[in-house]
Amino acid sequence: MKIYEYDKEIPFNLNISKFEKGEVLTFDTVYEPDIPESKRVYVYRFTTTQPWARLIFLHGIGNGHVPYLMWFGEKFAEQGVETFFLIHPYHLQRGKPDWEGGEPFFHHSPAHCIIRFHQAIKDVRRTIDLIEAEEKAGRFHSLPLAIMGFSFGGMIATMTLALDKRLSAGILAFTGGDWRWINWYSPYVEPVRRGYALYSNEWGCKDEDTCKKLREESRKKVHTLKTIDEIFLLKPTCFHYDPISYAKFVNQPVLMFQGVFDKVIPQRASNGLFRLLPNARKFVVPSGHKSSYLFRRIILRKSLQFLEEALANRKLTVA
Repeated sequence: MKIYEYDKEIPFNLNISKFEKGEVLTFDTVYEPDIPESKRVYVYRFTTTQPWARLIFLHGIGNGHVPYLMWFGEKFAEQGVETFFLIHPYHLQRGKPDWEGGEPFFHHSPAHCIIRFHQAIKDVRRTIDLIEAEEKAGRFHSLPLAIMGFSFGGMIATMTLALDKRLSAGILAFTGGDWRWINWYSPYVEPVRRGYALYSNEWGCKDEDTCKKLREESRKKVHTLKTIDEIFLLKPTCFHYDPISYAKFVNQPVLMFQGVFDKVIPQRASNGLFRLLPNARKFVVPSGHKSSYLFRRIILRKSLQFLEEALANRKLTVA
């Protein structure tokens, strides 16, 4: 079975509980995670009385960002966009009590990261499976589906858009691709740089110069790929979980937000991803990465306008 495939016959073992703004849906993963806490997927469903669209929302790495970003779930729902806020593996109730959130995603070995990144993608696709099952059962209305991701969530959203065409549109906020620029220039991935310096990895990557040389040939090929499976012929294998490798296959309409002063996602990483997306537009925000939250109302308004336009031909009458 290919890394991006999974057994759709695995039962959900769905449990539904209530929270103030809707429901919490929990169900089994289709993979074996690093820790038992991540065996159940947690999705917060922000409900609305007259929905016209449905949105899967993906947060970034780190537990601290989740409460702030849940604001979007609440506000989207107020505007008729039913939102499914997915908690990534190794975060909050899916992580260890002393974790800051997402620790297994920080690693110097591509072999390690390929598995963990595709676990996150499978959680998104499994959420889509659940939505479809609930629509068929008559519990959910049939609605067009989009995805929105911040930072790391934007990377997972990019790859999922390429792999799963049940998603009709995507919003990528303060995110990017090309691990060279992120791993060597983002202040958030210092643990990865320490790993390179101390242990190197299976490809002998120990510093930026080595990284550049190792990636140079395949980096030139990403815009010429013909199929998803060709991604997995690229070497080194860090391309197998790099959003730039998947960008060409994202043919859905995309809105991308970029921060002028974003240091977490360097400009070259953000611009590199945008250039490879065939059907994307960009909105530039005068902020850094975390300070983008100060512009949340603008981001919300632009996102709603984009969804209205992108999903206009996909809207279905709500019974």
